Formats: sequence, C-alpha cells, structure tokens
Amino acid sequence: MEWFEIFKDWFLSLGEKYNVNPFIFGGIYLGAIPFFFLSLSWTIKRIRNKKSFVFPTLLTGLFFISAYLYLLVAGRNIPLWVYFFIGIMVLYGIYSTVKKIRKKTKNQTDR
Repeated sequence: MEWFEIFKDWFLSLGEKYNVNPFIFGGIYLGAIPFFFLSLSWTIKRIRNKKSFVFPTLLTGLFFISAYLYLLVAGRNIPLWVYFFIGIMVLYGIYSTVKKIRKKTKNQTDR
C-alpha cells in the first residue's frame, strides 16, 4: 500500500500549494456526479419529447465543471498546464455528452 500513501501525500500537498481544500474539491467532484447524470437524463427526455432542453443542458454543463470552477476560483499559483488540462476535460465532456445525447435521441426516433 505504499503507492496509496505516496498518492495521498501528494494529493493533500496540492491543497497547500494551490490554496484549495482537496476534500472540498473531491467532495464537489464526487457529489456532482449523480446530479450530472440526472440532468443528462432530463436533457435527453426533453429532447425526445421535443421540448426546450436549454435549462437541463446548462445544468448538465454546470455539474460537469463544478469542481473545476472551484479550483479556478479558489486556487492560487496554479500552473498553466492545469488550465490546459481543464480546458481539454471540458471540451471532452462537451463532446462525449453531445455524443450520448445524439445516440439516445437517435435510438428514440428510429423506433
């Protein structure tokens, strides 16, 4: 279990170095997951029913980036590569979410 201790020490040291609480970041990250999937389901249902899906889509995006927003707002001295990584994660999240929505709504219209 030495690798776990190394990871834990590294993870906790990031809080001091970048002025964020790693437990808050982790809590936001994990806590947003069920809300992300609920809002994604709501978005898909609204699309299938041909209703406005703007609000549930915005919520889906907010839940996806919530932990990163905390990092960007509360963090200090964050290296440039972290901003780049967050950008890549957000772009990938948008891509994969749109792909899921298209697949789920396409399956519905093919019936």
